[in-house]
Amino acid sequence: MNITRFAPSPTGYIHLGNVRSAIYPYLIAKQSDGGKFILRIEDTDQARYVPGATELIVETLTWLGLDWDEGIIKGGDHGPYYQSERRDIYHEYARKLIATGRAYADPTPGDVIDAYRKADNEAKIPYLYRNHRPENMDLAWEPGIPLRFKSEPSPMKWHDEVMGDLETGPEVMDDIVLIKKDGLPTYNFAHIVDDYEMQVTHIVRGVEYLSSMPNYLAIYKALDIEHPKFVSLPHVLAPQGNKKLSKRDGAKSVTEYRDDGVLPEAMLNYLACLGWNDGTEQEIYSKEELLEKFSIDRIQNSGARFDEVKLLWQNGQWIRKIFDEQGVDELYSRTISADPASISSNKANPTRDSLINFWPDSASEYSDEYKKSVLAIIYDRLKVLSDLREYTNYFFEEPRVDLEYLQNNKFIKKLSETEQRDLLTAVFERLQTISKDDWTADNLQSTFNELLESTKKKPAELFSLIRIAVSYAPFSPALHLTCAVLGRDRTLARLNATRSAIVNDL
Repeated sequence: MNITRFAPSPTGYIHLGNVRSAIYPYLIAKQSDGGKFILRIEDTDQARYVPGATELIVETLTWLGLDWDEGIIKGGDHGPYYQSERRDIYHEYARKLIATGRAYADPTPGDVIDAYRKADNEAKIPYLYRNHRPENMDLAWEPGIPLRFKSEPSPMKWHDEVMGDLETGPEVMDDIVLIKKDGLPTYNFAHIVDDYEMQVTHIVRGVEYLSSMPNYLAIYKALDIEHPKFVSLPHVLAPQGNKKLSKRDGAKSVTEYRDDGVLPEAMLNYLACLGWNDGTEQEIYSKEELLEKFSIDRIQNSGARFDEVKLLWQNGQWIRKIFDEQGVDELYSRTISADPASISSNKANPTRDSLINFWPDSASEYSDEYKKSVLAIIYDRLKVLSDLREYTNYFFEEPRVDLEYLQNNKFIKKLSETEQRDLLTAVFERLQTISKDDWTADNLQSTFNELLESTKKKPAELFSLIRIAVSYAPFSPALHLTCAVLGRDRTLARLNATRSAIVNDL
C-alpha cells in the first residue's frame, strides 16, 4: 500500500512545479490498493505565512480533482495536519535525540554565528557550524533556545527512485537546527517526524532537496527509524531551458491559468507529462489513463521545459474532447464556472465566489440556449475559454459598419465598391426569399453555393464579403453556421447596413 503526501507551505503563489509535486504522489498513492494521499500544511515558517494561501492550495487541488484521503479539512488518524499544531510531537522526538546525545541546546546569538560564517568565508574554507560548536554542550534544552542536531560526519549512500544510486562524503554533513527559538521545528526536522508518524512510503519533492539528503539520512539513523522511498523531481525549466522556471519567465500561477479558461483536465494532463511519458506518442491523457499508465521509472531525470504553447494546444484538444464526448451542455457549464467550489477549513472559514463567466458582458441578456448554439459552432476554435470574450461579440451586439476594414480585406479589395454593392444586393435579395422556418444551416449552405454559381465569384471573394458584413470580426465559424445562429432578421439587417454604407460612399 502506497502512502504519499503533498505538504506545501502557505506562502501564496501556486507554482506549476508545486502542483506537479502534488500530481505525482497522488498518482502513486491511488495506483495501489488502499493507497492514501495526504494533504498537510507546513506552516512552521510564520514569517513567510500569507493569509488565504492555505485556502488557495485547497482550492487548486479541488479544481484539479486531486482528492486527498486524509489531511486538513477532512481529518484522519494522523492529525493534526498543520505543522504549527504538532509542536508537542516534534518536541517528543527532539528529546529522544537529546537523550542519546544527538542533539544539543545552542544559545549562540545570531551575530556570533554570522561572524563564524564571515571568518570561514574570508579564510576560504567551507562554513560548517559543527566546527563552531559551543563549549558547553550540556545546557538543558527548553523551548526558547534553538536545538541543533549533533552530526557524526560519515559517507552516505542512498537510492533515489528517479536519480538512481547516490553518495556523498562526510564533508557535507553539519549540525543543522532542529527546533527554532520560537519552539517550532525547521522543515529539516519536521518532515522527517511527520512522514514517519503518517507512515508515508514515498516522498516526492524537487531535486533541490538532494543536497540536504545526507543530513536527513543522519537524522533518520539517529532516531532509529526507517526512511521512505525518495522520488526526486527535476526542475520545471523556463522555456529557454537554461534555468528553473519562475514567475519572471512569464509563467502564471495555476489559478491564473484557470481564470483564463484552462480546463482542469488539460492542466492535469500537461503537468503530469511535464517530465514523464509512457514511451508512446500519446499526448492526451484523462486522469483515469494517467492512473493506469503512470510509473515512477518513466519520470525523466533531467529538467523539463515549460511550453505554454503546448499547454494551450492541449487545452484546445480537451475543449473539443469534452464537446465531442459529453456534449454542448457540459462544455457550456465550464464557460460560466471554474467550479473550485466553496472552501472551508477547520482553521478558518473562507469562501470564494467560484463563478467565472467567460462570455462577453453583452451575452448576459441572452438565453442559455442561444449561447449554447454559439458555443456549438465556435468551440473548435478556442484555445482557452476566455477566447469567447473576443471571438463571439458579434453574436450579442451589433458590429459597427467599418468600410475601411472591409476594403482592407485581401480578397474584397479586388472588388470595386460597385461590385461589392451589387454582390450584397444579390445576396440580400436571395436570402430574403428564405422564410424563418426554412432558415437552417443546410438551406443556407445550399443557397450560398447557388450564389457562387450565379455571381461567378470565387468563394474567398463572395464569402469573405458576406462574413465581414455580418460580423466585422477577424474570423468566424463557417458562414452558413454563423448566419443560422444569428437568425434571418439580424443577418439581413447587417447585410443591408453594409450595402447602404457602400451606396452612400459611392
